[in-house]
Amino acid sequence: MIYEKVKFVEGENFITIEEGDQLSEQEMKELINQAAQDDSFRKVDHLTFLLDDTFSTEREVQLQAHGFRMHDEVIFVSRDLRQLPEWTEVYEIKSLREIPEETFKDVWEKSMKGSLNASSYLNMDEQMQSVEKELGPSYIDTCNVAYEDGVPIGVVLPHIEPGTEDEGRIFYFGMVPEQRGKRKAEPLYKQGLMMLKDQFCASYSVGGTSVNNQPMQKVFAACGCVVTSRVKVYKRSRS
Repeated sequence: MIYEKVKFVEGENFITIEEGDQLSEQEMKELINQAAQDDSFRKVDHLTFLLDDTFSTEREVQLQAHGFRMHDEVIFVSRDLRQLPEWTEVYEIKSLREIPEETFKDVWEKSMKGSLNASSYLNMDEQMQSVEKELGPSYIDTCNVAYEDGVPIGVVLPHIEPGTEDEGRIFYFGMVPEQRGKRKAEPLYKQGLMMLKDQFCASYSVGGTSVNNQPMQKVFAACGCVVTSRVKVYKRSRS
């Protein structure tokens, strides 16, 4: 079955279809048709396709015909963590084991304001529900606030990708607005990579950001991340 060849990420009210880059053109055509008409997918508020840039424009036209609209274009990167340099830990990191969930949600929400990535269709409570549903009990170690001299400057959410043993990902990374442009994102992201390696035992990291987010792309490059693919994000939402 075509569904067995791709990955489904399920949240509280959304499903995202990933890893279609290994499909042939015909297989992707079949996948789009099946998923777009699948009754079980119609029940969720948001259905998302990640369409690799290796596919023809015909697949984009096909998605649009099924009610999908392009939401963003994303660059994916990878970083081998096995030979990660010993970067200095600059900031104090506190997880939900040490801070109230409301405190974390407040800093996360601030970190999302004015982001150069496409805006999320989830509110903050739905974001938290999705993290917990996707990661299970380990989400309390994933949700972290970074502090400098006791002041929250941003969030970093490292975790092991479900279904893998050593693929590290950062669910979300962001600085609060007043801390942007102060050269703090790079050292914080480096700490996130070190957490993936040392705390979560990841051997490599996968990350992504919008093509419009040049500052984050510069952070990736400074941290030794290599661009692996470019995908278009197509979404269909229930009215």
